Amino acid sequence: MNRVLSIVSILLLAFTVSAQSVADLQKKKARALKNLEQTSNLITENKENTAKTMTKINLLQAQIKERKVVINALNAEVNEINRQLSSLRGDIAVQQKQLAALKKEYAALMYHQYYKKGKWDNLMFILSADNVAQSLRRYRYIKQYAEYCTQKAAEIEKVKASLDSKMAEVEKVRAERVAVLDARQKENSKLQSEKNKQDKLVKSLKRKSKELQKQLKRQQDIANKLNSQIERKIAEEARKSGKSKGKGGEYVLTKEEKLVSGNFEKNKSRLPWPVEKGLVVGAFGIQPHPVLEHVTTNNKGIYIQCPAGTKARAVFDGEVTQCFSIAGSNTTVIVKHGLYRTVYSGLSKSNVKQGDKVTAKQVVGTIFSDPEEGDKTVLYFQVWKDREIQNPEFWLAK
Repeated sequence: MNRVLSIVSILLLAFTVSAQSVADLQKKKARALKNLEQTSNLITENKENTAKTMTKINLLQAQIKERKVVINALNAEVNEINRQLSSLRGDIAVQQKQLAALKKEYAALMYHQYYKKGKWDNLMFILSADNVAQSLRRYRYIKQYAEYCTQKAAEIEKVKASLDSKMAEVEKVRAERVAVLDARQKENSKLQSEKNKQDKLVKSLKRKSKELQKQLKRQQDIANKLNSQIERKIAEEARKSGKSKGKGGEYVLTKEEKLVSGNFEKNKSRLPWPVEKGLVVGAFGIQPHPVLEHVTTNNKGIYIQCPAGTKARAVFDGEVTQCFSIAGSNTTVIVKHGLYRTVYSGLSKSNVKQGDKVTAKQVVGTIFSDPEEGDKTVLYFQVWKDREIQNPEFWLAK
């Protein structure tokens, strides 16, 4: 018995996990579809100026990534629908056997009731008893027999109704499956179209590999200088604070800073995005160059492309500790959240100054739009824990 209960528990757990994972994928699909809409708008917005630049390739790459999320979610939906169909068909098979058995039993009862005995036979059966007590027992038997037949007829109707309901449900789920399969086919077609566009653009840009290498070197030099400056600023802050280091090598925090740090940590994967609308066109860590073969970039943060005029906003309550700029990177703002810091770089205008207290979603500045690249608007965003760089995508809401 315990073994059966264990198996049932495992099956229920597997079903719960499956349903939960499908629900998670549904949320990701909704966000991906929203991002795809933004990407399409950005591609259209930059069409005239970026047909032969890296901007469009990066946007197409982001679009392909989001499209795959949608397709994965649709695949999960198809699998879940197939599971539902299999379960429903299993239930139908069981109920069909049950209905057949009930009909067979009922037919036998009716044969006994109407063919073996007639209406007068029941009356003669009662009257031919040896005594009154036996007559009463015979009457009760006939009455119970009739009630049993009625009960069996009701059971047959109940099973038939349940079976009809299951059949209707199967048809409904089948229709859903057709719709999801159709949506998946359309998404796959769009994905292939986007890949073809990207391949065509990559092929045309490969002829300009030397120019791209120079451009990449300039961008990497600026990024390296910016990252070095951010690291120096954070180290300088720690030294000026006069805080001592604990056993783990981290600086000893005040009670208020500990509280802020704890609250920041509790919101991992739930922090609001530093922009209202935008998508990641440069992921964290070592990334292959989309055009140049055997060339990689090591991103210390993420690059979020947005519509022109987008405002950067704080992802959590904190204090502005730095506002600075270096050649080629516009303005950078650093906000401290206890042990943590968030960095907002690529701002044309800052709305805050050093020492300001900010709240979550408060505007810290306007992101620079590059007129030479069709007003390309990109925020460089980082998350730090003390002196350790973090992957921002792990902290932002999915």
